[in-house]
Amino acid sequence: MNRDELSFFRFVAIPSRRELKLKWHLLAFSLAIQEINHNPRLLFNNITLGYTIYENTLHPRVTYNALLDLLPSAQETIPNYQCGRQNHLLAVLEGSESDISIDTSVLLSTYKVPQLHPFLRHYQFHNVSMGGKDLGENGDLEANLDIVNMIILHNLSVLSVKMLPDSRCTKRCLRGHVKVILEGKPVCCYNCSLCGEGTISTQEDADHCTKCPEDQHPNLDHTQCIPKDITFLSYEETLGIILIVLVLFLSIVTLLILGIFIKYTDTPIVKANNRDLTYMLLISLLLSFLSSFLFIGQPRRVTCLLRQTAFSTIFTVAVSSVLAKTITVVVAFMATRPGNKMRKWLGKSLANSIVILCSTVQIGLCLIWLGISPPFPEFDMYSRHAQIIWQCNEGSVAIFYGSLGYMGFLAAVSFTVAFLARKLPGAFNEAKLITFSMLVFCSVWVSFVPTYLSTKGKYMVAVQVFSILASSAGLLGCIFIPKCYIIVVRPDLNIKDHLMMKSQDGI
Repeated sequence: MNRDELSFFRFVAIPSRRELKLKWHLLAFSLAIQEINHNPRLLFNNITLGYTIYENTLHPRVTYNALLDLLPSAQETIPNYQCGRQNHLLAVLEGSESDISIDTSVLLSTYKVPQLHPFLRHYQFHNVSMGGKDLGENGDLEANLDIVNMIILHNLSVLSVKMLPDSRCTKRCLRGHVKVILEGKPVCCYNCSLCGEGTISTQEDADHCTKCPEDQHPNLDHTQCIPKDITFLSYEETLGIILIVLVLFLSIVTLLILGIFIKYTDTPIVKANNRDLTYMLLISLLLSFLSSFLFIGQPRRVTCLLRQTAFSTIFTVAVSSVLAKTITVVVAFMATRPGNKMRKWLGKSLANSIVILCSTVQIGLCLIWLGISPPFPEFDMYSRHAQIIWQCNEGSVAIFYGSLGYMGFLAAVSFTVAFLARKLPGAFNEAKLITFSMLVFCSVWVSFVPTYLSTKGKYMVAVQVFSILASSAGLLGCIFIPKCYIIVVRPDLNIKDHLMMKSQDGI
């Protein structure tokens, strides 16, 4: 061989593309060989890479003839016979179609091509990134090699880019997922798991997920954090509009009933049941309906302070008025008996004392509430995944439920007294109406507690507003609608003689 050079690395390039693409492929191949041969750190001892290019015209017979010419290293295609040229074949690079490639691989595997030629055993070579490396007894490399991508630029200059092998036994984890290492498996073998609630990952093959800020939450793919929606029971949404319509309707009905009673204030049916208590009850029911507006809209410091305390006080006045009317009915019936000393308790003083006493207890409880642990607005960022709940923190939960419990106690007493007095004579039949009204009232608030505790955010507020409206409407309908029917539709029954006649019949 000339210049004692040994051409030991030969390639067969059997391209699968034509014309211009083939030209660039061959040029890149040639430049890569030149780059290797001109780098003294890669090859030494007068070793030079050589190559032979065959054109197979995409024909199987031509391909096989080229391989037979290549493998025995002879001038003629005589299998398993070597003479003439002393070239050493190390690898074959082919680009044929799939059928030809399969047959080519079968033929080359017989000659163990590609392989590292035995004459390289015990030799040392160099690469770009490290010093000299030895080959083992069987010609195996006892260290790693660099993979370099040769990029040909438009000016025909060559750019070398070092590449890292993609060694893995699973697909890459997409963004929004995190790697889960499998126990007993190599580190390159892992599962991919979607990031947990409140966390994201913004890159592939993430080792861990990143937690979103408190005011943000992950999107559906867990690839980015987006701001949470601030939610409260607003006037603009459907639920808020429905409640407002109910409040206005019931308030108008209450005003109409109050107007009817004022207009017919001197009629027997109005005078028979303590007009002052009737007006007090109607006004307290009207205020109870209107107090619902404190629960709708953005929670502010003032509304948070007033909503529960105002509702509790107004409702206590309404329930204590019903209790006073019930006790008045019982006392009035007992006073009609000869020689009964209950007559001295008749009059406005008894009814007013009951209302004032019961309301004072609730007012004192609310003042303690405001003094010890008053309600305040807050942002609940954790109850809902994608929402920030703007709500009123009730402060002392014990006093809140204590206030509700006190109203329930008054309602239970009113129901009990009215139930026992339901069989009084017809002139005092308001006890029957109070019995039904208190039954509705107690049913609403008994069902309120578990429903209230099982909801969050604006739906919790809506439950309380609905309970206020339903219980107040129960009192209004059961006590006053029958009376309005007699006053407006059956005025012939709204006479003193009719009431006295029913009273005597009952006695």
